[in-house]
Amino acid sequence: MKTLTVDLAGAPYPIHIGPGLLNHPELILPHLAGSDVAIVTNTTVAALYLNPLQNTLLTAGVRSVAIVLPDGEAYKTRETLYQIHDELLTHRCERKTTVIALGGGVIGDLAGFAAATFLRGVPLIQIPTTLLAQVDSSVGGKTGINHPLGKNLIGAFHQPRLVLADTLTLDTLPLRDFRAGISEIIKYGLIRDLPFLNWLDHHLEALVQRDPEILSQAILDACRNKAEVVALDEFETTGVRALLNLGHTFGHAIEAGAGYGNWLHGEAVAAGTLLAADLSQHLGWLSPNDVAFIETLMQRVGLPCRAPNFGVSRYLELMASDKKVEAGKLRFVLLKSLGHAVLTKDAPLEALTAVLSSDQGRFIDANPESRA
Repeated sequence: MKTLTVDLAGAPYPIHIGPGLLNHPELILPHLAGSDVAIVTNTTVAALYLNPLQNTLLTAGVRSVAIVLPDGEAYKTRETLYQIHDELLTHRCERKTTVIALGGGVIGDLAGFAAATFLRGVPLIQIPTTLLAQVDSSVGGKTGINHPLGKNLIGAFHQPRLVLADTLTLDTLPLRDFRAGISEIIKYGLIRDLPFLNWLDHHLEALVQRDPEILSQAILDACRNKAEVVALDEFETTGVRALLNLGHTFGHAIEAGAGYGNWLHGEAVAAGTLLAADLSQHLGWLSPNDVAFIETLMQRVGLPCRAPNFGVSRYLELMASDKKVEAGKLRFVLLKSLGHAVLTKDAPLEALTAVLSSDQGRFIDANPESRA
């Protein structure tokens, strides 16, 4: 097991990474507020890991109730959030009931937002079971739901007391979902960690093949980067944390425009990262070789490098709801160089329009099944 700490001034918490951690109640018990927990999960994860987790807790005298939701991004809605609230109330959960999010990013965001708002806030533990959740969404306290006008526009900051990343849960993760998680790992190298990016370049095939040692190291380095950024800017007030959103302004537009769930978040981020790289090149920051290097990384993983062709006006409309809009002006996370991201509002509309034009070769048919 490897352990990192998210070093927040108010309440630091550990990230435990390793195989078989679901079988170790001693890792969970110190972070419970009481002897009752509510496990929020989905139908897919519940069939695999709900009973093992409940049995682990029961051996330590911890009672649990399970709230099992439908699986998919399409259910990251206020209706599903209210369903969690309803079940917490029905089971007479209290302020010392710890909510445990068992699943991927959708479950983590939903359960986290429910924990932030139920009784004005109850304790939260994140047990991510997808690669994307283990390296990104479970760490940092961002929770929320989608709105028809944009992704993650309604939510709260609510830090977990513990992140428990059992790498054995990735053995059952479908290949498409596993690849989607790697896009977020690549992101950390691109925005702030050139040595890690070079390491990924040399070990990418082994990572895609889920080599245990390489996988564990990639998760550790990704979480280290995320923890360092969150510690610097917990509530995204200085612009440092916003750098974690490389590719996300375009990516969220792709997810919303294609219909939530048709593109996985990591797939949309991969295509969005290439659009951000194109815009960075257009501004004279990246060279054509830099952009080609990023594209080759995505191709080696099997991630999409082409975005759906919604047209310039539709992209601009979708991006107008981005959380990084300030004083009505859209800000972008772009790359000054490989390993060095910046948050800027100085991308001219002409440059953005040029990047989003269909004649640039970065687009495919908007059919949601087209992710090549």
